[in-house]
Amino acid sequence: MEDTQSPDWSSFTVNLPIDKPKDSIIDSWMCQDQLENWFLKLAEFKTPNGEIRKREERFHPGDTYRWRWHGWPDSVEEHGEILKPKEGEFLRFIFGKAGTVSVKLFEENDHPVLRLIQENIPTDEKSKLNFHVGCKTGWTFYMLNLKSIIQDGPDLRNKQSDLQMD
Repeated sequence: MEDTQSPDWSSFTVNLPIDKPKDSIIDSWMCQDQLENWFLKLAEFKTPNGEIRKREERFHPGDTYRWRWHGWPDSVEEHGEILKPKEGEFLRFIFGKAGTVSVKLFEENDHPVLRLIQENIPTDEKSKLNFHVGCKTGWTFYMLNLKSIIQDGPDLRNKQSDLQMD
């Protein structure tokens, strides 16, 4: 029997088991210094008063961010806001025009599983490609890079500025 249900372009989920203590997984998401270790070239956070947080200082709901990636020109930036996490989440943020991202950990068969959900994605044709397909591909890669780094493997990111990804 053929599945005639059309895909839900407004959200996606990425799950990844990581064999490390939950606290170390959560910590890897919660400040500039840690995010730049596995995810970003620049992760700057500002308090609601406009003060830039220190590199090792945890950000909080109400903070705003400015992000840049390795392999992309510095003109490619994302801006958004840290939101109050909902039940079971440790992080929630507005991901520019691409929707809302939430991150949580849960246990499955005594193993921590990292779950990222991006929702409220616009569903016009350009957003389907850029935000649903593009972001899901990106998050899958960066979460695998987090797993590699946190489990003492290599950093898989392209850090060669002469190799642009745009």
